[in-house]
Amino acid sequence: MYKTISLSSGDALHAALPSDAVSVYLRKPWLAQYRVAPELPIPSQSLIDAFEATARRIPEGPAIHYFDRTISFGRLDELASRFATMLARWKVGPGDRVALAFQNDPQFVIAQLGAWKRGVIVTPLNPMYTEREIEYQTQDAGVRVWAGLDSLPAPESLVERCIRVSRDDPEMMEALGPYAPDESARHPVKADDPAYLVYTSGTTGKPKGAICLHRSVRFNAEVYRAWMQLSERDCILGAAPLFHITGLIAQLAASVVTGAPVILFHRFDAGQALELAHRRHATFCVAAITAYLALMNAQNGRSRFVEKCYSGGAPVPAAVADRFEAQFGSYVHNIYGLTETNSPSHAVPLGARAPVDPVSGALSVGVPVPNCDVKVVDMGDPSRELPVGEAGELAVRGPMVFAGYWIQPEASASAFHDGFFLTGDVGHMDKDGWFYVVDRKKDMIIASGFKVWPREVEDVLYQHPAVREAAVIGVPDPYRGETVKAVLALREEFAGRVIPEDIIGFCKERLAAYKYPRIVEFVDEIPKTATGKFLRRALRS
Repeated sequence: MYKTISLSSGDALHAALPSDAVSVYLRKPWLAQYRVAPELPIPSQSLIDAFEATARRIPEGPAIHYFDRTISFGRLDELASRFATMLARWKVGPGDRVALAFQNDPQFVIAQLGAWKRGVIVTPLNPMYTEREIEYQTQDAGVRVWAGLDSLPAPESLVERCIRVSRDDPEMMEALGPYAPDESARHPVKADDPAYLVYTSGTTGKPKGAICLHRSVRFNAEVYRAWMQLSERDCILGAAPLFHITGLIAQLAASVVTGAPVILFHRFDAGQALELAHRRHATFCVAAITAYLALMNAQNGRSRFVEKCYSGGAPVPAAVADRFEAQFGSYVHNIYGLTETNSPSHAVPLGARAPVDPVSGALSVGVPVPNCDVKVVDMGDPSRELPVGEAGELAVRGPMVFAGYWIQPEASASAFHDGFFLTGDVGHMDKDGWFYVVDRKKDMIIASGFKVWPREVEDVLYQHPAVREAAVIGVPDPYRGETVKAVLALREEFAGRVIPEDIIGFCKERLAAYKYPRIVEFVDEIPKTATGKFLRRALRS
């Protein structure tokens, strides 16, 4: 089993290691005897405690840059207290759930912090969700209060309160104006209390709420502080969506613990990202590789981008990383994690360069972050650890791992073995300790960094009257990494009467934009096993 080398909180890589240890760190540090720096401490306080400490320390410091507007940490604390007071008046408190449906807007941050002041659990909603998807998550989480942009559909019949906010009111004053901050609304929050219910797709294909504790979220925020050398002198470009675990940890939580401001700009637009990064002197960014491709296409004459670039959510081709560095002068460091690991479990240390897997041509996803133990196990027998170089399922243990799935004890139990979370991703470790993700144990599709479960798409396809059989697979896409393809066998009476565009349009009305199939192929019969299961492998080949 690999035991991580760790960096002291706030220390740079070279500062944390003896001068003769840097090459050891990158060459062979992966056994316990090669530890040359202490692990990061386990947080004893919640994220809201960390935020309030930052607000007291730098009340005038910028917390959010939103186009031409800036909100200070002190002002953000006041607005969050107003939100908490409003919840208290409504008798919403510890353990209750609030759903947030925003793009990358200040209102999301205000509502999140305000909910935490009350001990309330935040469940982010993807604003691209259809009404069906919104209803499922709202009901499954038992949401009492929904807060979101007034341009988005609200599940009013399923919740007790709806807070509809205009995009033109970034401080939410229309809603919060009547609620002066009341100190009695603040509820003590422990490090082991849940901070988020972030919904992910599991082995059954049904979205599951991952219970992310304040302790785990804050720990990985400290990982960003230590490994990416973040402080209040930095500025974080908010390129990742806030409803995604990457945006929640790498942007919001990292800002809370470091005091670095976050640049928000509603939805990702490459031109705006370049302009705002230049204007606000952004220094750090985590984004899907598709965002970096868009930035390369939109470059407007500036030769520099942020100096600390990281990419996760989808494989990073070495050629793309080389092109980006040649164009912007910044190396894109790989990073790997899941919702269940609260973002990173592996990362390429700042200043290091990821090796390339000679077999697949993929860049390494890095090495385990502080306090994270990783092993590669047999996909059929997780009790059997595999040797260096052999591919198997990545299993992770550490303070960043989630607490389990919301009201799904069986799924929670099956996700772990001997204290290790089974990621479902297939990978291997080379002799120098670098990890590579080479495949997925299940059939999950990752399109533009978002996970798509084939069964969910197939369930929608089967609602079309013409569809007899449906199998969904991911196929390579030069921009999205993967795109969704549907292979269909039609009912006899519909043969020749339905075209691919009919199917795509049908799914587009019922699924989020990244989920509906872009490619539809009609076949006479979908290949199956002897037991009647679809042979996805045959479809891919």
